Amino acid sequence: MEKYRRWLIPILLLTAFSAWIVWPNNPGIHIHWGNINYDRPLDFHLGLDLRGGVQALLEADMPCDQVDPEAMTTARVIVEKRVNALGVSEAVVQLAENCRIVVEIPGETDPERALSTIRKTGVLEFVALGKEYLPPGTVVQTDLGGTATPATPTPTAPPQATLTGEATALPSPTPQPKVYHTVMTGAALKSVTVQADQVGKGYQIAFVLTDEGAKIFGDFTSKHVGEYLGIALDKTIISAPVVREPITDGRGVISGNFTYESANDLAIQLRYGSLPIPLKVAESRTIGPTLGEDSLQRSLVAGLIGLGIVLLFMALYYRLPGLVADIALITYALFSLALFKWIPVTLTLPGIAAFILSIGMAVDANILIFERMKEELRAGHALINAIDLGWHRAWPSIRDANISTLITTAILYWFGNAYGASLVKGFAFTLALGVGVSLFTAITVTRVYLHTLLDRIKFAEHPKWFGI
Repeated sequence: MEKYRRWLIPILLLTAFSAWIVWPNNPGIHIHWGNINYDRPLDFHLGLDLRGGVQALLEADMPCDQVDPEAMTTARVIVEKRVNALGVSEAVVQLAENCRIVVEIPGETDPERALSTIRKTGVLEFVALGKEYLPPGTVVQTDLGGTATPATPTPTAPPQATLTGEATALPSPTPQPKVYHTVMTGAALKSVTVQADQVGKGYQIAFVLTDEGAKIFGDFTSKHVGEYLGIALDKTIISAPVVREPITDGRGVISGNFTYESANDLAIQLRYGSLPIPLKVAESRTIGPTLGEDSLQRSLVAGLIGLGIVLLFMALYYRLPGLVADIALITYALFSLALFKWIPVTLTLPGIAAFILSIGMAVDANILIFERMKEELRAGHALINAIDLGWHRAWPSIRDANISTLITTAILYWFGNAYGASLVKGFAFTLALGVGVSLFTAITVTRVYLHTLLDRIKFAEHPKWFGI
C-alpha cells in the first residue's frame, strides 16, 4: 500500500502539469533571467488537412533512371530552405521514391506564388549584353547551358533599372537572338537581402559577392564601362542596367519595380542557390482554411462523443473499478495531449483518428485487468490480492497486444517515409505515441489508482460495487 502512495504524488503532479499544458489559453513557457532566455510556445500544431494550405508533388523533369540520388537529396534541401524562407511553419518536405519530392505548406494563402518560388531552377547569370539593351522578360541564349523557356512568371524590373543605385538603363532596339557570354553565375553571391529603395516607395535586392566573384565583377565592369550588363534568372532577363563606372567593392543592387513579395521571392531563389535538377509540378492540391476548420470541429466532436461513450460504458459495466478506470483514462488523455504540444506533434485527421483509436486500446488494457480481477474475487481472494493477481495475469496479454501494435506502426511509418505518404507517417507516429502512454497508464497509473481508492473497501460487504 505504501509503495503505491509514493507513486501517487508524482502522478498527480504530472497530471496537473499536463493539464496546464493542455489548457487552451496556455501562454507558454517564457524564462528571462540573467543570461537565460528560454521561450517555449505551447500550441497545437495543425497539419495541412486541418489548417488549410497547399500540397504538391514535385517531380524531376527528366527520366527517373537518369536522376542522380545525391542531386535529388540536394534539391530537397534547397526546396526545404526556400519553403522555410516563405515564413510558413510546420512545412513538410521529403523525398518520395527516386525522383519525387512531396511538399506540404500549411496555412499558405498563395499556392501559385509558393510553388513558383520553390520549383524554379533559380540559375542566376550576369550576362554581357554589350551595347544592346534587352527589356525584362526577354528569353536569351547564353554560353552557359543553352536556352530555356520559362514556364512561370519571373519577377522583373522595368527598363529604368540600376545595378549600383546610380546607373540608368537606356532603351535600344532588341537585336536578333544570339548567344551571350555569361560573366558569372549566382554561385558567386555571398549574401542576398531585400531592402527599401532610395525613394522609399519600392524594394530592391542588395547582394554581396564572394572574393572571387568580386574580382571577376570588378575586372568586367572596369573594361566594359558604358555597356549593358544583363541579369538573367533561368535564361530570362529581369534587369539590364548600364555600367557607368567600375564596381570593385563586390557589392551591387538589383533595383526596379519590385513589390516586397516579388523581391523576396527572387532573393529566396538567389540566396539558396540553383536546383541541381529541374523540377515540375506533377500534382498539386489546395485545401481552404474553411474546409480545414470544419474537419477539425467534426473531429473534436467525434472524439468527445467517443470518449463520453467509453467513460459511460466503463462506469455502468464495471461500477467502482470502472469509475477508477475513467479517472485513469482522463489522465491518459491529458498525458497524450500534453505530449502533442510539448514535442510538438503535427496533428492531422489521420493523427486524430489514431489518438481516438489509442483511447480504445487504453480502455482495453483496463478491461483485461478488471476481468481478471473479477475472476480472483469470485475465487474468494481479498480485494487487495485480487488487484495484484488480476494485473499480473492480464499483463502478458496487454504486453503482447501493444508490442504487436508498435510493430505495425513501425511498418506504417517506414512505408510513409519511403513513399512520401506524410498522412500515413502522422497516423503511425501518433498511434505509437498513444500506445506508449497507454502502457505507462496501464502499468502504473491504473494500478496506483486501484490500490489507493479500493484497498480500504471490504468487497464482501459491497459486491455490487464491483459488478459481481
